[in-house]
Amino acid sequence: MNLRIGSRGSQLALWQANHIAALLRGQGHLVEIEIIKTTGDRLQEVTFAQVGSKGMFTKEIEEALADGRVDLAVHSLKDLPTELPEPFALAATPPRVDPRDAFVSVNHANLASLPQGAKVGTSSQRRRAQLKALRPDIEAIEFRGNVDTRLRKLAEGQVEAILLAAAGLERLGKTDWVREKLDLKNFCPAAGQGALGIETRKDDSATIEAVAFLDHAATRFAVTVERAALAALGGGCQVPIGIHCREGLPGIGGELFDEIFAVVAAPETGAAVRVHHAAPRAGSDPVSLGRLIAKMLLDAGAGPLLQAQSGAVQ
Repeated sequence: MNLRIGSRGSQLALWQANHIAALLRGQGHLVEIEIIKTTGDRLQEVTFAQVGSKGMFTKEIEEALADGRVDLAVHSLKDLPTELPEPFALAATPPRVDPRDAFVSVNHANLASLPQGAKVGTSSQRRRAQLKALRPDIEAIEFRGNVDTRLRKLAEGQVEAILLAAAGLERLGKTDWVREKLDLKNFCPAAGQGALGIETRKDDSATIEAVAFLDHAATRFAVTVERAALAALGGGCQVPIGIHCREGLPGIGGELFDEIFAVVAAPETGAAVRVHHAAPRAGSDPVSLGRLIAKMLLDAGAGPLLQAQSGAVQ
């Protein structure tokens, strides 16, 4: 089968597209990659909060998918809106890699060792908020650009450290300055972080069948929990919400449990509402579990924090 993959042109996006292309070729398919520039790629000098987050890295790729110019798209799942437009389907979620955020620095061993008032680069409201909660003295600096650009700015001394997804750094082989993988309990990842999402047209049964082997059941369950919780809270990829489902932990008698960490935090103040929940895997529905996590956050007082942020990113 001839398959055309739509991808952003960043080094990481192309690594991801080529990774999936290689797996598809291993199944005997002929694969091409088409590079598509998205709104998020064009507006490099504008903060994510100013752009608005909905579809900023996916809209143009979905247009190509709808037009039939490409057959599938490979996304970082955390960039993919929780509700896909009607013509599209999330056809596969390959096995997730390390979901954590990484503390990257030339001179400092970890987040705790940063000097008072240090500058840390990040473009994420979620990271900014949790950073403020852990180290109120630190100044978060808006950092846009691809991984290489951010690492160059760090090397130039524009900031003392940057925060990036561990998965992206590992995929690109750029882990030299990773000093610390931040603990899930204190620094909750974005929904879907570390996972890829393969998007197709909903009615394209041939492509859906071709990519079915890429789907990993445990990853699909975990990211469905996370995305369902995010959807229930009305969050996009730039609302300061962290949700992570750590799946398949052994319990008493060998029963498997899923452990969910979630946080809503305010970037300006570091005020945060966190919940932690463990649920048996047997008979568990991931969408219902995600909605339960959202309800737990709201019951714990996350509503006012969400309302305060919603106006800032719309």
